[in-house]
Amino acid sequence: MPIISVIVPAYNAEQTILETITSVQQQTFSDFELIVINDGSTDRTLELLSTVKDHRLKIFSYPNGGVPVARNRGIFQATGDFIAFLDADDLWTPDKLELQLAALQQHPDAGVVYSWAYYMDEKGESFNADNPIFFAGNVYAQLLVNDFIVSGSNCLIRKQAIESVGEFDPALSCAEDWDYWLRLAAHWPFCVVPKPQIFYRISSNSASSKVEVMEKCNLIVIDRGFQSAPPELQFLKNQSLANTYRYSAHLYLMRVSSADAAKQAVKNLWMAILLYPPILREIWTRNLLIKALLIQLVSPKVSRPLIQFISKLRTIRQSRLQQSRT
Repeated sequence: MPIISVIVPAYNAEQTILETITSVQQQTFSDFELIVINDGSTDRTLELLSTVKDHRLKIFSYPNGGVPVARNRGIFQATGDFIAFLDADDLWTPDKLELQLAALQQHPDAGVVYSWAYYMDEKGESFNADNPIFFAGNVYAQLLVNDFIVSGSNCLIRKQAIESVGEFDPALSCAEDWDYWLRLAAHWPFCVVPKPQIFYRISSNSASSKVEVMEKCNLIVIDRGFQSAPPELQFLKNQSLANTYRYSAHLYLMRVSSADAAKQAVKNLWMAILLYPPILREIWTRNLLIKALLIQLVSPKVSRPLIQFISKLRTIRQSRLQQSRT
C-alpha cells in the first residue's frame, strides 16, 4: 500500500487538471496513490485524465456533490497512512510531499503539517508569496482568529487524525477546509514546513453573490469554532469576525468592479473596525479603505488602473525589503 494518498476533487477542470496532475507526478517523493474524484464533470475532464499513463492514478466518477462531498469520497477510497488534498486548479512544488512527510516523521505527536503558499492569478502568470507563518503545536487559538493555512490544497494529514474528526461538512459550500482544520486543531498538534510549496490559484469570479456566500460560510465556521472553544479564548471572537468582514471587503474590491461593490466593502470595513478597533492600525485595512473610497469618488474604470499601479509599487517595495533582510 502507498504511504500517501493524494485526493483531487475535479469538477469541469479541463483548463487546469493536467497541469495539476503533472505537479503531483513530479514530486520527489513517489510512494503515493493519486485519487481523482470526478465530481460529475460535463466537460473534457475525464477525456483528458484518460490520457495520463500512471499506475498510481485512480479515477472515480460520481454525480456532482460539491468539493466537501468529493473530498469525503476520496477519503473513503484512500489506502495511505497520510492524506493530502489538492484542488484541481492548484499546484505543488516538487518537494511538497517529501518535506511535509519528513516534518510529520520528525514530530510523531503532530497530526497535521502545513506549508506556506504562493497566490497566483487565473492564468498562472503572476505570483505573490503569502506572509511567513510559524504557528506550531496547539494552533487552535490562531486558527480561530484567521485561516492562516490559506488553501485546502495545503496540508498533509495522518490518517488517524482524519479518522478521529470524521468527514468534511457537506452543508458548507465554502470555508469547509477552515472548519476542518479547526476540528483537527482541537485534537492534534500541527507542524510547519517554513517554505512556500502551494500555488493557490485565485479565481476572477466577479459575482457579488459569491462573496456573500463565502462571508456567510465564514461566519458559520466562526460561530461553530467559538461554541467549541474554551472560555479563555472567547475574547478572540470579535477579532475573528473583524478579519472575516475585512476579507469580504477585499473580495468585493478585487472581484467586483463597481461602485456598489465599493460601497459594500466600506460597510464591511466599518463593521470590522467597530468589532475590533485595532484592525485599523494594520496597513491592509487602511489600504482597503483607500481603495474603496477611491472607487466611490471616481469611476471604477479610472480607479482600477491606479489601484493596480499602487499595488504593483507596494509589491516591488516588499520584495526589496525581503531581499535586504536576506
